[in-house]
Amino acid sequence: MRAIHRVAPAAIDANARILEIGGGRSGMASYLYRGATITTLDIDPVLGGQQPESARGDFVCADARNLPFPDGCFAVVTLFDVLEHIEEDSVAVQEALRVTRKAGYVLVSTPHADWHYPFYPAMQRVCPQELELMREWGHVRRGYSHADLALLFGDAPQTSRDFRKSGDCFFHDVAFSRLRRRWRGMLYAAAALPTAIAYTLHGTSTRGTETAFAWRR
Repeated sequence: MRAIHRVAPAAIDANARILEIGGGRSGMASYLYRGATITTLDIDPVLGGQQPESARGDFVCADARNLPFPDGCFAVVTLFDVLEHIEEDSVAVQEALRVTRKAGYVLVSTPHADWHYPFYPAMQRVCPQELELMREWGHVRRGYSHADLALLFGDAPQTSRDFRKSGDCFFHDVAFSRLRRRWRGMLYAAAALPTAIAYTLHGTSTRGTETAFAWRR
């Protein structure tokens, strides 16, 4: 969220509409713009009944490659950890741009094309195989380079910020490991202080395994 806050427009019109594509049950856009009216779109209809209680707006069950909205009707459109799950990603990008109004923003977060799991080789014995995890998450590709996304959007992003950096990747490794809950809890506790220190020392130019991007329409 810190990376997303750094790339997102700080202020938008109070009456502006926001679309969160592939929002599922997370409600990330509602955390980004508290009090805004947000349309959450997901392909899974079950998620319509699992929206955050604090969220304002509606839920639409639809495909990111065929958005049921007119041109230019949203001030902000988000694709948070979504594009790597869509086979026809170029179609989804063009649809997101189509429904974004002039001078509006498309916000994207995605893993890098060269990310790997686990991040720390010492964790390999207690972690599932990377490809197994990608299948479980529904990835159709590992992720994107900055150049890949610039090609998809037809231009370089206005701004970007990396996140999930070396200091806090340990928690990600442990979270999806095969370790029992008790052992995971013990490792979280042991790593909490050094991880917190590393997190505060991360600079805006420190490379991470994922990136948040912003394009202005």
